[in-house]
Amino acid sequence: MVALHSQSTAASSRVRKQTRETLTNMRRVFHLFQAILLLLLASTAAADNELTATVDRNTIGVDETLNLRLRYSGKESGGQPDFELLEQDFDILSRQQSNQYRVINGRAESYVEWMLTLAPKREGRLFVPSLHLHGQVSDAIPITVTEAGSTPDNDDRKAFLEVELDKDQVYVQEQLLIKVRLYTVIGLHDISTEPLQIPGAHIEKVDEQRYERRINGVGHAVYELTYAIFPESSGKLRIPALTYVAVAGRRDPFSLFNRNTQRMRLRSEAKEVEVLPKPDSYSGKHWLPAASLGIVQSWSQDPDSFKVGEPITRIVTIRAEGLRAAQLPPLPKINVEGLKTYPDQPQQDDQAGANGISGSRIETTAIVATKPGEYQLPPITLSWWDTKSGRQRVTQLPAFRFTVSGAPMASGSDSSQTAPPGPNRSNQLPADHFWRNLAIIAVASHLMWIIYLWWFRQHLVPSQTAKTPSSQNSDSEQTKRLFHAVETGDPVRLQKELKQWLQSRWPNLHINSISDASKLLEFEELDKLHGLLNNALYVQPPRPLNRQQVEILVRRLVKHESSSAPTQTSSALPELFS
Repeated sequence: MVALHSQSTAASSRVRKQTRETLTNMRRVFHLFQAILLLLLASTAAADNELTATVDRNTIGVDETLNLRLRYSGKESGGQPDFELLEQDFDILSRQQSNQYRVINGRAESYVEWMLTLAPKREGRLFVPSLHLHGQVSDAIPITVTEAGSTPDNDDRKAFLEVELDKDQVYVQEQLLIKVRLYTVIGLHDISTEPLQIPGAHIEKVDEQRYERRINGVGHAVYELTYAIFPESSGKLRIPALTYVAVAGRRDPFSLFNRNTQRMRLRSEAKEVEVLPKPDSYSGKHWLPAASLGIVQSWSQDPDSFKVGEPITRIVTIRAEGLRAAQLPPLPKINVEGLKTYPDQPQQDDQAGANGISGSRIETTAIVATKPGEYQLPPITLSWWDTKSGRQRVTQLPAFRFTVSGAPMASGSDSSQTAPPGPNRSNQLPADHFWRNLAIIAVASHLMWIIYLWWFRQHLVPSQTAKTPSSQNSDSEQTKRLFHAVETGDPVRLQKELKQWLQSRWPNLHINSISDASKLLEFEELDKLHGLLNNALYVQPPRPLNRQQVEILVRRLVKHESSSAPTQTSSALPELFS
């Protein structure tokens, strides 16, 4: 009996032990299943809330762009990542946002997507930083930025910039030409660029051209800008990289968004030029580095007809290729016994072209001889540095000899050389009467002009009509006669032809005099020309015309179109382009 009881006790103990082990195993399986379920739920939740960032390329040139795609899928809506973090290393050229909703295999999915076009600010290893939105964080993306034009797909670029210098080194204040060319095989519009700025240099844009060039058999449209640079000090001159921003693609006039267009940025290479100081061997008084330099003179009348007391005008022009007019020096004053000189204000003019700037300085001097005899004006000599041959050269206007005829002037009239000679005492009273009468006439004509304008505005409204071919031919013939009058230097003839030309060019203004035209048109060239004619015709003694200055003013005046005159009616439509 005792043995049976001990056996039953041992059996029940084994059963209880097995039961406990089974329960323990079941609990472990349950905990494992619970953990797996929690992991699945967590992964599902993570899949429902996610912020991912991708780029189309990880290696680009500094003059290229990349596209960044940022996608957020989650239950929370609204807001956007802080894109200012990108602007540390990139320029954001464009930014688009879209909301997407789709169903795949019966499962609905929605997300918000941002597409950004980025342009690197510098070369090297950059990073698209981690971006944050609604507690989600995107991964940072490394970007390798190489030099401009060094990427493998350089030959396949649709648009690029090229910078060309005409010299590797220049002297201080010498002209350096920089050509910036934009090549493209696609349509570009809305092109904008930063202005070229170089510390320590004077910059002027001198030319702009559009043409076509074939590269490896492919036609490229070329937009070329030429700048003239004048360094002001020696040393290294750094020309910074230029950035062009343009829109590529075809515009759709019926679309509000123009999704087929793409904003792109082009960047040129920075350049360095060595600027040399003025050579120690240069012995000229003024430092003039130029490609060419010349001096010419002209006279208002035949030098063989000089007479005592009669003024004659000498015009000396300095013209230099590769120098601005402000760099040209003043000429020495004429100091010859028996000659009075009355210099006028010098005229400076810069002509810009594909070869840079050509500056000219025009000095006009009225000369009056006080006694007959033989005279000689000293030569004018200028030393300058020939930038083509790299050596010093000298340009000289030879001495000029002339003979003055007539009787000597009274000694009392030779008291000053700083102002034009005035009338003597015997003519003082008639001169006073002349100026008094002239003032009365001027006041009366001014009053009549006011009355005429009032009547004109009350009764007449001129009509704007297009020029007929016959009127255009008349303008052309009148312009030729005007330039013939300029060549003669006769102020009376020039005044007559100028008045007729003004009446022909602007017939609707009813111009009766040059003074009327000057008030109506308000052209600076016409005002100066009117003043020169008044000095030549009405001032005592008369001031001879500066033919070269007059020709410059007339040429500028002829460039004004008839449409640039002020209209006297409110019904005319405005011009599309000014």
